[in-house]
Amino acid sequence: MALFLGLLIFSFIITSILIVPFINLLYHLKFIRRKQYTKDAFDKHTMIFDRFHAWKAGTPVGGGLLIISLVSLLYAFLFPLIKISGVDITSVYSIKEEINIIFFTFISFGLLGLYDDIKKFFGFKQSGFFGLKMRFKFVIQWALALLIAIMLYQNLKIDFINIPFFGILPLKLLYIPFAAFVIVSFTNAFNITDGLDGLSCGSLMICLFAFWILSASILDTTLSIFISLWLGTLIAFLYFNVYPARIYLGDVGALSFGATLAIVGLLLGKIMALLVIGGLFIVEVGSSLLQIFSKKFLKKKLFACAPLHLWLQHRGWEEPKIVSRAYLAGIMLAAFGLWLAFI
Repeated sequence: MALFLGLLIFSFIITSILIVPFINLLYHLKFIRRKQYTKDAFDKHTMIFDRFHAWKAGTPVGGGLLIISLVSLLYAFLFPLIKISGVDITSVYSIKEEINIIFFTFISFGLLGLYDDIKKFFGFKQSGFFGLKMRFKFVIQWALALLIAIMLYQNLKIDFINIPFFGILPLKLLYIPFAAFVIVSFTNAFNITDGLDGLSCGSLMICLFAFWILSASILDTTLSIFISLWLGTLIAFLYFNVYPARIYLGDVGALSFGATLAIVGLLLGKIMALLVIGGLFIVEVGSSLLQIFSKKFLKKKLFACAPLHLWLQHRGWEEPKIVSRAYLAGIMLAAFGLWLAFI
């Protein structure tokens, strides 16, 4: 455990040193949050997010790119050194294949999010649309998720899920669409949750601490090192992301982190723990889905606005209050998820 704590501290220090120059670079590149609509157009469109957060326009976006880059580079540099130093590297799966799947997910979904961010900030005037159209983004997400699910099935031989109180449930080939669905679901759930300062990253930090305990308990050194480095960079980023944020994650981070959180849960083989520990993200995306279905089939809104955090703002809750209480809920969900995982 001393090794993992040391890696967390090291990645925290490196990120703390680099994040302020990175923020300045984003300002220089004009990679900043913009309003989706002009003031005149605002009266014609009910943009709930801009109603509450228009004052945040001009804040740099793209912190996810720094985190993805640092975690990837630090892992590539430190993992061979750890092996050479004589540390016993243990893993449930083939070490090479596990690393390939983790970083393919981490980077590929990040590149998709980065392209979406670039389209938002520099392509809005030309296309008239804010970022990638949802159907295109959704198709690419499913293509990547299916590829990753096939890798889990073929390369790591995972074809089952573990359900508390019931034991192992073999899925065989059905594991591929199941895993893909989990990946796409968490990708979009995290992206939807990334709407308040510190909400998504703070909630992710709590989830990762829980999965850190699980990975250490099954002696998966490969995954534990990754989570250690990810946590260190995330904590340093969160210092600048809490209210009032000086930098935002962007889709480059939101898509990557949601998909990778799902992969961590799938690699640990604790699907129920993933659903419970990541329960906050599920509630957020669930509230949005309920709103969509209600508008489509009942022809009326179920909530004044969605997802849940925006509805709470609409009800008069202040942003820091929503985020801090979400952290408390996340801690209890993590505790419950760990209890289920250890049964």
